Amino acid sequence: MQPSNLSLIPARLSGSSRVALVLALLACAGQALAAQGDAARAVLQRSIGPRAAELELRVQRDAAQPKAWYRIDASAGKVRITGSSEVALSRGAYTYLNQAGALSVSWEGDRVALPAVWPAQSSGVVATPFAHRAYLNTCTYGYTTPFWDWARWEREIDWMALHGIDMPLAMEGQEAIWQQLWRGLGVSEAGLAEYFSGPAFTPWQRMGNIEGYQAPLPQAWIDRKAALQKQILARMRALGMKPILPAFAGYVPKAFAQAHPEARIYRMRAWEGFHETYWLDPADPLFARIAKRFIDLYTQAYGPGEYYLADAFNEMVPPVSADGSDARLASYGDSTANTAATHTAAQVTPEQKHARLADYGAALYASIRAANPKATWVMQGWLFGSDKAFWTPEAIAAFLHKVPDDKLMVLDIGNDRYPGTWKASSAFDGKPWIYGYVHNYGGANPVYGDFDFYRRDVSALMADGGHGQLAGFGVFPEGLDTNSVVYAYLYDLAWNGPGPAQSFPAWFDGYARARYGHTSPQLAQAWAALQDGVYRTRYWDTRWWKGRAGSYLFFKRPTPDIVSFEGDPGKLAPLREGIDGLLALAPHYRDAPLFRHDLVDVGAHYALERIDGLLQQAVRAYQGGALAEGDAITARVTRLATAVDQLLAAQPDSLAQWQGQASAYGEDAATSAYYVRNARAQVTIWGGEGNLSDYASKAWAGMVAGYYLPRWQQLLGAMRASAAQGQPFDEAAFKASVKQWELAWVARTDPPPAPAPPRDVPAALTALLQQLDVP
Repeated sequence: MQPSNLSLIPARLSGSSRVALVLALLACAGQALAAQGDAARAVLQRSIGPRAAELELRVQRDAAQPKAWYRIDASAGKVRITGSSEVALSRGAYTYLNQAGALSVSWEGDRVALPAVWPAQSSGVVATPFAHRAYLNTCTYGYTTPFWDWARWEREIDWMALHGIDMPLAMEGQEAIWQQLWRGLGVSEAGLAEYFSGPAFTPWQRMGNIEGYQAPLPQAWIDRKAALQKQILARMRALGMKPILPAFAGYVPKAFAQAHPEARIYRMRAWEGFHETYWLDPADPLFARIAKRFIDLYTQAYGPGEYYLADAFNEMVPPVSADGSDARLASYGDSTANTAATHTAAQVTPEQKHARLADYGAALYASIRAANPKATWVMQGWLFGSDKAFWTPEAIAAFLHKVPDDKLMVLDIGNDRYPGTWKASSAFDGKPWIYGYVHNYGGANPVYGDFDFYRRDVSALMADGGHGQLAGFGVFPEGLDTNSVVYAYLYDLAWNGPGPAQSFPAWFDGYARARYGHTSPQLAQAWAALQDGVYRTRYWDTRWWKGRAGSYLFFKRPTPDIVSFEGDPGKLAPLREGIDGLLALAPHYRDAPLFRHDLVDVGAHYALERIDGLLQQAVRAYQGGALAEGDAITARVTRLATAVDQLLAAQPDSLAQWQGQASAYGEDAATSAYYVRNARAQVTIWGGEGNLSDYASKAWAGMVAGYYLPRWQQLLGAMRASAAQGQPFDEAAFKASVKQWELAWVARTDPPPAPAPPRDVPAALTALLQQLDVP
């Protein structure tokens, strides 16, 4: 629709209806333009420059190919890419360029080396076995994107298109809608100010886990994200993607609960050390009204959607008894005293529990349908795996069965950590579902993945006749910018299937040529050792240990208990073999920045695991009164950690970069300082008094030497002092002291030290390894 034609919209429509219709018509117009290949061509132009015009791109519908497909036909220096959609065209063009060794696009950077003459290739029709390729996690919007601008989002959407993703979660910009909604329902500005959490914690606010952490959320952030979401959705829709949008799942502000003591509102559990939140029962008449109003407001602002995410019970137990014992339901009844009146429910039988879950599910879907009859309710299936005691197969079936089979899609995201949920639930009892992995937790960045597992697992999934309405495949990382090789492999797997070409050695050959410029048997051998050392780990096992989070022992809050930790998730000997192999090849890759990036990643990972062992030795020495030995090891840890920090300065991500990104988001000094404190809290203490401290730990320059090392120096110093005085170590006093130090660290807003990157990365890593080799 041309702007001049907007006057043809009937004047009798209400203002909100006119806005919704205009947005819908403009979206259709954008899709019509995209049918000419314009959106895919724009992606390529941003990736390779003006020579993108040399590739002929054509969208072609084919009734014989119900799933997305592309075809590459290149001969005599001319290239034609045909595909079923803009995303398919983007994927096809990237595959052609990548296989030619001409283009590699990753979070760490791109390599573009276009040939003078386009090589010949005829791919035949390449059709993905999956109807949808999903991406992102609700948590990504806290761990990675809270301070992204449009340039960064544009790059990420291009990355999605090139990797063939068509169903991303699109969670930005919703605070503006929640704000408008709650204002319209009588919540005061003071109540709203106490409700929204800080930028790096908004996902858990949205899912009802927390409320008002690091409040108030600046209005400038809310407004900026609203404008950003319009750009994000416009680009996604132009590419023909099906973004998953937010919906109301029942959580209400405390101020709203106080104002409606008559409503059926439950006080939910205090999640991970935070205070309680409040959930409105879908059976209450207010629920349907609020849910419809939210989607109406969202549509007016951003246009209509097809898929809406509503997670009512993310790591929250539904207000029914889990096992037939007494369940304590908390109904907010005292609007003046800020306390919750509780009552003990009668014994709940399994039948009653299931009936209640069925009603919850039916009402959640009905509330979305009331606003958009064509909509599909989407929910993450994480809860089914993380709380199997409550979510038995019978409970899952009850929750889902009243929803029409074609109107609910389950994102079964946790198959690398909680495999088998789909089997236990009979493929979610006939509902469409998407199979996938989280892989990354908290944006933490140790090196890991499991290529052989992914291939075997997807092969078994596709061969299993019981997979029901399997609708897609996806990767749902909580954080980005780490282990990009895993994501490149997984989305190739999603398009090409688990055939022989996807065995890791065969796949890696093409990956290396595109990423580094060339490959060799020696490079393949080095990476085979790396695979054996770290890339046979589907879930980073040390993330949780005795209630402490952190990617390495060095990154966990210090404790003498580390002497009882045994093992590690990888194998140090083959990891070192792979690193040595890469170092031997480094002279051949002087002009390959991404080679150096990967060398630093695996080198720092190895060094940090070795530091873990040294910390255990130091603690044992002081516990045994061997002060000189403990002092020598502590000094060695200090030297090694400082060297690792300096080596990591070669990487694009660092504490200075993360903090600078947050600071730049502010429109004045006060807001910038607020964002910095928010950003520093997330990668360290997280929040509350639960066990999330260090969950988002980072192997970054500035963090290793500026946060993790000083904490351990404090513990080792305190243990030494106790040993020297012949006194028992007072761990309780140390915990109190280190918590205060952490809070003071988070409160700082001055720019962190930023070590200069090493001029010669292989030399710096070699020197670090030599230090590690000293007995």
